[in-house]
Formats: sequence, structure tokens, C-alpha cells
Amino acid sequence: MKTLTSVLLIALLAACSASQPEGSFTSDASGLVVTPAAGSAKSVRLQVINDRVVRVTAVTDQNLELPPSLMAAPAAGKSAPFKVTRTEDEVMLETALLRARVSLANGAVRFTDHADKTLLAEEPKRSFQGGVSQRFNNGTDEGLFGGGQHQYGHLDLNGEDLELVQHNSDIAVPFVVSTRNYGVLWENNGISRFGNPQPYGFASRDLKIKDASGKQGGFTARYSIAGELKLERVESDINYQYIKDRFTWPKELLDGKTPVTGSPPNILPNQTVTWEGTLESSNAGNHKFQLYGSSYFKLFVDDKLVFDRWRQNWNPLYHPFDVAMEAGKPVKVRIEWTPDGGYIALLHNNPLPADERHSLTFTSEVGRAIDYWFIAGKSQDDVIAGYRELTGKSVMLPRWAYGFWQSRERYKTQAEVVDAVKEYRKRKIPLDNIVLDWNYWPEDAWGSHEFDKTRFPNPKKMVDDVHALNAQIMISVWPKFYPTTANYKELDAAGFIYRRNVEDGYVDWIGKGYLNAFYDPYSKPAREMYWRQVNEKLNVHGFDAWWMDATEPDPHSNLDIQSLKDRNGPT
Repeated sequence: MKTLTSVLLIALLAACSASQPEGSFTSDASGLVVTPAAGSAKSVRLQVINDRVVRVTAVTDQNLELPPSLMAAPAAGKSAPFKVTRTEDEVMLETALLRARVSLANGAVRFTDHADKTLLAEEPKRSFQGGVSQRFNNGTDEGLFGGGQHQYGHLDLNGEDLELVQHNSDIAVPFVVSTRNYGVLWENNGISRFGNPQPYGFASRDLKIKDASGKQGGFTARYSIAGELKLERVESDINYQYIKDRFTWPKELLDGKTPVTGSPPNILPNQTVTWEGTLESSNAGNHKFQLYGSSYFKLFVDDKLVFDRWRQNWNPLYHPFDVAMEAGKPVKVRIEWTPDGGYIALLHNNPLPADERHSLTFTSEVGRAIDYWFIAGKSQDDVIAGYRELTGKSVMLPRWAYGFWQSRERYKTQAEVVDAVKEYRKRKIPLDNIVLDWNYWPEDAWGSHEFDKTRFPNPKKMVDDVHALNAQIMISVWPKFYPTTANYKELDAAGFIYRRNVEDGYVDWIGKGYLNAFYDPYSKPAREMYWRQVNEKLNVHGFDAWWMDATEPDPHSNLDIQSLKDRNGPT
């Protein structure tokens, strides 16, 4: 009976095994496509670009047709030679420089070198819910560098968080290079994050906040004018983050005064605010915070100074800091702020498990596919060369561009520009280039590409005078237009203007304030029309270089993200 039972059990297991769906794959001259047996991705495609670059695309259906890439432009032509082999549970694609293995069970991709040393390995659990997210290399100790031009003080990104959103002086590039000698370019143009997939939220979302007396419910907030306390209250969060939030300022602080029309109430002089209380969590570990702020502010944690900083109000910044917290043990926090028309908010994220915190994770809030380019190399320099091949060669600048530039905000007249160059020559200080910044146009004609004749009577002569002094001149050009200009009307008639800002009646900060909008740079015909307008009005004067300004773009400094989405798109 025991033998019969064993035979039946083996037969049952074999039958169950045979009934399990098997993954499959197809290959062609460009790479391969895997249909996994299980998992959220129904199709996983590997495209060989060259020996060291492979594109990985995973979708929840069989449709792998995606919009053309805006960030990568690999050289056209036949891909590098590669071979495909299958084992029992995976399929391997191999080029002269790398190997890529795809699980037939769940579609997870793993890149190795030819010695089978793992470089980059996907975690099998992909996320397509509420956007897309992919984690790689759980628990890694490698160095990860890149992500663009940020001002957070991070160099090695391993264990850190980045929000990949374009701001005035914060440049998002979804590319990282590893000390393991590979790189990843995340193919997604939406708002993305490196590190924790969870967006930071106000402190009260995750933490228990108590006031200065120990009562739960929020921080003790003390508002003063010239050192005299005007208001004390409990606030559940510190939130003067965006333009709309500043108008919730307490009326008690106005002290009978009225700010200039359109100005925030917290711009009145001699105002200060202090928030004080404790933070407590049931989650022990390294808690990540961001103090979003501008103007003057100080941060103390357990009575120790963490920040003592100033930041310009038209361009606030996230200031990250970590706090090691024990479960149930309160941490004292005090923030002192001189608003002067500025912004401030305290944001937080809970600790991640160590293997997730030290991983390579990209998340985007929109996207139909998990899509990225893997770049292998023998060195980090080699990886950067592969990135260059993928995204396009950098233009070699003329020799003068490597010399000294003079720029200021701003030269208001033609004479100021030429006189500045003359002064450099008079003092025998080397100068190669002078920059003509914005607002050279008539006040009510932004986007006309015309010069204000009262201040710049002869722009061609200005350029010629600079050239005669053996210098070059760069000019700032914008993708922003007032609806009264002929250029706006031409672009709008062709459907190339983001009209929401105008339709909703929002004005800018120039003079009395003017209706304005940006054009659609993602349309090739729109770009061609834009350049023709610039060429006809500005290039004819002989300028040497273009400063393509306002690439953020920024209808008004420090709008909340949803307002930016509404105004800077075809909505």
C-alpha cells in the first residue's frame, strides 16, 4: 500500500507540473520577445541596439507599440550580432559584451558579464498600478551616480531619493551609472522618482505629532511681528508650500496693513514663525524628511541645529535630512522661519526595508510600459560613451565658448551691453562672450521676438559693435507668448499653443501682468514654426549663440504640480 501511495503521489505531482503553463519566446533580427508563464507583464521585449546597449520593454498585454522616444536616438541600421539560447527555465541573449537572461516563469530580466557576474537584476514583482515601477539589485552596495543636476548634496544615490521633475535650477535626467560599470536610462517622460516609490507627504500622514505641551494634534505655531507674539495655535502640519497656500496666512499677522495687490500676506516685514513639538512613529528606523523652504529658516532636531539656510523665494528647494527614530520614542523638532514672502513645508516618508532602501528603483506616475535602456561597459567612462551613442553626440562648441562669459540679470539697453564689453577691453580683462538676458522686447509683447526700440534702437549694430570688440554675443529666447503677438496667433491657429493658462485668465509677473502661454515643443511642425519665427526676427541680426530659456517651463514660480500639469499641456 505504501508503494502504491508513493506511485500515485508522483503521478499526481507530474500531472500538476504538466498542467502548469509554460513561458515561450520568439526571436528575430532585432532581439527577442518573451511571453512569461505568469506575472504582471504579459510580454517582455529585448532589443539589441549594439554590443553594449539593450532596450527592455515590459507591457501588460501583447501590444509593444510605443510612442517614439524623446530621449534616445540610437543610430539606425542593423543591430550587433547576438545569439539566443534556451535552458529549462530561461532564455539568454548574448552579445560580444553582455548577457541578458529572461525568466520564462515571470519575465524577470537579469544582465551579466561573460563571467556570469550579475550587473543588473530585476525584482520579479513589477508594478503597473497607478503608473509603473521597477526595482533592481535589492540590497546592493554599489555606487549609483547621475539623475541629473540636483542641489541636495548627494553624490552617491544609493539609499537616497530623487524626484525627477524639471524645475528652474533642478534638472531631471533619468539616467544612472553604476560602479559595476553599467548604466540605466529610464524611458519615461512623466514625473518620476528614483528611490522610494512612495511620494513624500506631510508629516501627519505617517507620524504622531504633539505640540510643545505634549498634547497630540499638531505643532505649536507661534507667529510674531518684531519679536511680539501675535498668535499662538496648534497646526496639524507645516504647510505654506505653494502659491495657493500662502493666502491661508493668519489675519492676525496683517496688523491692520494690506500687502500690495497680488502679493502674499506673509511678505509684510518683521514677521517670524516658530513651530515646536515632537514626532513619534511606530516604525523604527531611518526616517527620511524634506524641509521645503525659502527665505531664512533654521531646523533643530532634539535641540541640535540641522539647517541654518537662506533660499530665494522665487525658487524654493527641498532640503533632505534623516532622523533615526525608535518605535514609540518622541523626537523634538523646532523650526524657525522668517517668511518675507517665502514658502515652507515639512514632508516625510517612512523607513523602507534595508534591501529596498539600498536598491536601484525607478517609478513613474504615468506609463503603459516599464521601459529602459541597459548600457554595459568596461569602465564608467565606457558606459558614458554608450549613453552618448544612445542619446546623440554632443556638439563640439567653438573655441570661444570655452572662454570667459559675462552675464547678468539683465542688460536693459543696447548701450549697457556694448559698454560692458568696452569696459572689459579697457581694463584688459579677457572676455569672449556677453549674454543678453530676457526682457529686451516691449513690455506687452513677450514672444514677439521684437526689440524694444526705445532701449535697443538698432540690434544689428549692437551685435556688430560687440563683434568689432572681438567678442561674441548670446541671446535668451523663450517658448512663451502673449496672445496679442503675431507669433502667438500663428502658433495658436495651427493648434500649437497650450491655451489653458490664457483661457483661465492667469497673468504673469511683468508690469500690470499679462496673459501668456507656452507652445507645444513636442510637435515637430510646431518646433519648425517656432524656429522660423526666431530665425526671421532674431537670427537675422547675427547673434552667435542661443540661450534656450524657460525649458522648465514656468508659467509662475512655485505653482503646485497639478496646476503646472493643467497649464503646461493640451488640457
